[in-house]
Amino acid sequence: MGLFAVQSPLVLIFGLLGNFISLMTYLAPVPTFYRIYKKKTAEGYQSVPYVVALFSSMLWIYYAFLKPNATFLITINSVGCVIETIYIAMYMAYAARKARVQTAKLLLFLNLGVFCLILLLTLLLTKGPNRIRVLGWVCVAFSVCVFAAPLSIMKKVIKTKSVEFMPFYLSLFLTVSAVVWFSYGFVLQDMYIALPNILGFIFGISQMILYAIYRKRKQPKTVNDEINNVVEISTVNASNAATLLNVAKLKEILPDVQIITISNGNIEDVHEQLAKEKNIRGAVLYQHQNVVEV
Repeated sequence: MGLFAVQSPLVLIFGLLGNFISLMTYLAPVPTFYRIYKKKTAEGYQSVPYVVALFSSMLWIYYAFLKPNATFLITINSVGCVIETIYIAMYMAYAARKARVQTAKLLLFLNLGVFCLILLLTLLLTKGPNRIRVLGWVCVAFSVCVFAAPLSIMKKVIKTKSVEFMPFYLSLFLTVSAVVWFSYGFVLQDMYIALPNILGFIFGISQMILYAIYRKRKQPKTVNDEINNVVEISTVNASNAATLLNVAKLKEILPDVQIITISNGNIEDVHEQLAKEKNIRGAVLYQHQNVVEV
C-alpha cells in the first residue's frame, strides 16, 4: 500500500486542497507576528488561539497514527505544530510578564498535562476500534475549542469597534479550510473530521461579518498614543531672563499646544499626569517651577 493510498480520487483532491489551505491558515498570522516583532510588544494580542491550535494539531497527529489512510492529517498537523510553536515562542519573547506567565501555565496544563493524560487513558483503557472512536470524539471536542478560541478576539472587536487584532486573512482561510476539511471527512466517511468543521465554517463566517462591519471604523486614539507624540524640543533655564520662554505668548502662537504644570518639577511624573487628562490634543508643553520644557 502506497504512502498516499486513498479510497477515492475525491479523498486525494480534498486531502491535497486541505493541506494547502491549512498551510495558508497557519501562515495567515505572519503579518501579525511581524508587527509584534517590529513593535517589540505583544500588547493587545492573545496567545490562547495559538496554544489551543498547537494542542489540536498534536491530538490529530495521534489520531492519524491510529487511523488508516490518514497521511494528509499527519503531514499538515506536523507542519502546524512547528509553526504554532514558533508563534508561541515569539509571543513569549515580546509579551508582558503577566501574559508570559499565563501562556506558560496554559502550555504546561494543556499541551503537556492534558495531552499526556489523554495519551495514557486511551492506551491503557481502550483497544482497537474503541480507541479510535474515543480519540475521535476527543479530537472533535478540542477542534471545536480551536474554532471557538477566537471568540475572545471577536468580543474584543465588538467592544473596541476595531478589527486591529482580528486578521482578515486568518478568518478567511479558517472558513475555506473548514469547507475543504468537511468535504474531505465526508468523502472519507469520517465524521470525526467532518463534524467540527461545520462549526468552524459558522465561526469563520461570523468573523468575516464582524470584519465587514467594523473594518471602516476609525480607531479612537488613546492617551498612550498621544504620549508617544510628545517630543522635548528645548529646555530654557529661567535664571537667564534673556532666554526665558514666554509661555502665554507661545500659547497664542501655537493654540494647539497644551500646557501642563508640574509643581514639583519632576518630569518623570508626566505620564501619570497625562493619564488623568481627558482632552489631550496636539503637542504638550511641560512647565515646572522655573523651567519650561517643550
